[in-house]
Amino acid sequence: MEISCTRCHQPVLAENCYCPYCGLPQLVYEAEAAATQSSPGGPVAPEEVVQDAATLSWKPALRAALLLAVPAGLLSSGISPLGFFGLLWAAAGAAWAVSLYVRNQRAAWITIGAGARIGLVTGLMAAWLAFSVSGSALFVERFALHRAAQIDAEWKTRVETSQQLTQQWTSSMSPADPAQALAARNQVQNWMLSPWGHAGIEVFGFASNSVLLLFFAIGGGILGARWMARTRRPEI
Repeated sequence: MEISCTRCHQPVLAENCYCPYCGLPQLVYEAEAAATQSSPGGPVAPEEVVQDAATLSWKPALRAALLLAVPAGLLSSGISPLGFFGLLWAAAGAAWAVSLYVRNQRAAWITIGAGARIGLVTGLMAAWLAFSVSGSALFVERFALHRAAQIDAEWKTRVETSQQLTQQWTSSMSPADPAQALAARNQVQNWMLSPWGHAGIEVFGFASNSVLLLFFAIGGGILGARWMARTRRPEI
């Protein structure tokens, strides 16, 4: 008996778990055939079988996500020496969480949407941890370790360097009113050097890092689901 692949519409044998042309999992037909033989009430609808592959058991999914979100959050926080490369660990951690979930559940495959949801949960946990650790470390360094003067001096140097680069860039554009441009630049610099400006820029940096971490984790979850489908592909 032959059926058609739902993606490429090529003929696929009913006993094949994967399409030999595009590799799409065809377990929905295998499950439907098994249900037809064992269930006295008749076959199971294909939509129900697809929903099983797309539905997550959230307790094991959350355990797997939490296990990988902790190191991902720490390596992506402000105290990590990895910097931007910590975001790559967020993607790898989400993919690993998908792999742990699939193996613990002994599932043949999960949909890309389910993998993205595991990645989303992993990213949310990791982003919350990275934001909390970064903010707490800055608070401890400033108030508990009494390094406020050093932090402010370093921040002033960074702001002045940034303003010098901005001045060089704007001078090459020949502004219509140099005095007005200088006044606006001094106003921005004064705001950046103020406590509210410094705090706002730091919070914005932490939030931006959290958003990037979230997107990397979702991408890692999608890649993890796709990879597990490929590695569990049986011989046809």
